[in-house]
Amino acid sequence: MTTSSSMTNDPPGLQLNGGMMPPSSTTANPSIFGTDGIRGHVGNFLTAPLALQVGFGAGQVLKNHFPKAPVIIGQDSRSSSPMLVMALSAGFTAAGLEVWDLGLCPTAAVAYLTHQLGAIAGVMVSASHNPPEDNGIKFFEPTGAKLSPQLQSQITAIIGDVNQSSTPIPATWGKYHSRSELIQRYISSLHQPLFPEMGTDGLPLQGMRIVLDLAWGAAAQLGERVFGTTGATLIQLHNRPDGERINVACGSTYLKPLQTAVQIHQADMGFAFDGDADRVLAVDGQGRVIDGDYILYLWGQTLKQMGLLPDNTIVSTVMANLGFEVAWKGQGGRLIRTGVGDQYVHSEMVRLGAMLGGEQSGHILCRHYSVSGDGLLTALHLATLVKKSGVSMDHLFDHSFQTYPQLLRNVRIEDRQRRLNWQDCDALVTAIAHAQQDLGEQGRVLVRASGTEPLLRIMVEAIHPDLAHHWTDTLVRVAEGQLVTSPQSN
Repeated sequence: MTTSSSMTNDPPGLQLNGGMMPPSSTTANPSIFGTDGIRGHVGNFLTAPLALQVGFGAGQVLKNHFPKAPVIIGQDSRSSSPMLVMALSAGFTAAGLEVWDLGLCPTAAVAYLTHQLGAIAGVMVSASHNPPEDNGIKFFEPTGAKLSPQLQSQITAIIGDVNQSSTPIPATWGKYHSRSELIQRYISSLHQPLFPEMGTDGLPLQGMRIVLDLAWGAAAQLGERVFGTTGATLIQLHNRPDGERINVACGSTYLKPLQTAVQIHQADMGFAFDGDADRVLAVDGQGRVIDGDYILYLWGQTLKQMGLLPDNTIVSTVMANLGFEVAWKGQGGRLIRTGVGDQYVHSEMVRLGAMLGGEQSGHILCRHYSVSGDGLLTALHLATLVKKSGVSMDHLFDHSFQTYPQLLRNVRIEDRQRRLNWQDCDALVTAIAHAQQDLGEQGRVLVRASGTEPLLRIMVEAIHPDLAHHWTDTLVRVAEGQLVTSPQSN
């Protein structure tokens, strides 16, 4: 089964001239924020001049909404990350704010420390699971939650006016500080007793053999620091920061190295992270994939047994497998679906008072323990619940649920307008309607444009594999014929 990136449609990006935005009215600027911050190809859309303006504009907006405090910045290992961090820092300090730079760290470290230390905002420079040539800028509010759409709009507006004389310039400048020592506070938070209600001792994973694929990314140097004190025997892959190879044929987007290593080393399980370590996928001792649906199911069972899952509710997305939903409802649980994107999951969790949610792609949010998706935290808790169960991950997998065949194909569409407005293509819409009619209640179709890559994602799920293959192939052919190689039909 192919997993999906956790993105949905976002507005068209701004057209830049050498990375500099021309002055314009505040109402004319389309948002530069997608569903997970600002993201794009470095040197094309995402440049140092843009990052400078984002830092300055964000500083101006944030000061008007939150008590003045430092901005906490972290980064993944991409070669472009230091450049963008420096530009952002210059913008924030020009706006009169103090900057605390964590250096290389997971996204969850930025969110956690922003919340714990009372920062005015957190900023993570990372493109998550994207290839090395991309990068991004993620914002967090003082609570550790993603920046609201309202504040994103205000930042976009002020960036467009940054060259106008009406933009106020502070009389004093902020200061920049390197604060990499703060990462230990984040690590210590992960080392709080795991599932204390279950009586976990000081070495919760003693006797287990675990493989970690750290994807050359943000958590590359944290494997031993996070897991080494748990008593587990570790085998680490891609555990050095490498901006040229981050996410390349490794990590949560490419599980083969992890699956091979688990079987060679006869490990109990393995975990693969993405570039900024906010998501994780696992494999059992046989190398079978434990995706976000299975993680939610297993963790949900544990929290339910402990009386820590209000209304037995799990929040997931439209990508969650039907097999997961059927099995969870069979246990008296409730599955609530949202649009694709961890911010939508988090928002619905807050609205419902739910404590567990996430995505099939491995973003897992448990509000008992974290303010954001955290791959390292999720891996620790999953390994601990397996240990406390007294059986193997293989056994838990075998006794969980059977997935419906779910196929995901990506159609590359460089024309942004065609991609984002694919619903205007009559031929594709008609083909989707035929597929849904044929599948009935035993399957479904999901078509969506990526918010960060030039891809149209086509997913078909059906109880019978041949139906899933047939309709996936059919819809891909229509999309390629109508949106890639010929004018869009009207």
